[in-house]
Amino acid sequence: MKKTQDDSVYALMIEFFGKKTQSGELAALEEKYFGHVGSFDFVDTRAFLRAIESKLPEWEPLFKKYADEFDWRLLAALSYQESHWNPRAVSPTGVRGMMMLTLPTAKSVGVKNRLDPEQSIRGGAEYLRKMLHRVPDSVNEHEKIWFALASYNIGFGHMMDARRLTKAQGGNPDSWADVKQRLPLLAKRQYYKQTRYGYARGYEALSYVENIRRYYQSIVGYEQDQEQAIASDAADNLEGLQTIKVEDVPGEGVSEVIDTVEATPVADDAENKDKAPETQEEDSEKN
Repeated sequence: MKKTQDDSVYALMIEFFGKKTQSGELAALEEKYFGHVGSFDFVDTRAFLRAIESKLPEWEPLFKKYADEFDWRLLAALSYQESHWNPRAVSPTGVRGMMMLTLPTAKSVGVKNRLDPEQSIRGGAEYLRKMLHRVPDSVNEHEKIWFALASYNIGFGHMMDARRLTKAQGGNPDSWADVKQRLPLLAKRQYYKQTRYGYARGYEALSYVENIRRYYQSIVGYEQDQEQAIASDAADNLEGLQTIKVEDVPGEGVSEVIDTVEATPVADDAENKDKAPETQEEDSEKN
């Protein structure tokens, strides 16, 4: 901002941003809108966009069916992070299905067959919902989902360990921007030996959440592009209909043709056709 002779506005702006920085609000806003940008992976994003076109349409109805309070696109992003939308996915650790549920987790949400896509998506949504409801109310509503996703990956207890570690180091345990910086510390002995639940691959949880955020934004962007393309095609078609040129009749202008058509006594012909034969004969005799 260019300073002027009157610096009052400039001073107010500096004071405003200073307060927002000290309170952590500015960091929260940066995290909300740009926190995942640093993890951009061009190759992975290209593969994901291809999957949106080839795989997502098959599963979209189920994500919408079980999303409830969640944005279905976030649930879809979570599923892609877990299984790349492969209903038969199985990991070496035993988790499986579209939402890669462990056996205990599946039982806790009533899933009997983890390889059944609908059961898996329903169960995954229910488990994420449980994690979300356990996040402390001191966390801002728009940030609770990131804590819930981290819990989905490493467990609620380890996520709470990261919050406690954040507080011990002078950070804000209710800020995802602060807590995500401490997640990788859960894999270092000097830190996890002080925690309640011990060692955890917190660095994986960090990448996990950031990837889901990126996938979510990619789905949103793809949908917006599709809507704009449809709107553009509709506008082009409408414009094309409006500019169709009527070929002129040789020797006459279009307006002249229209005037001729409008002046044709169609009604009189119809009237003559409706008359009885004898009446038509009388008219003939009169003429």
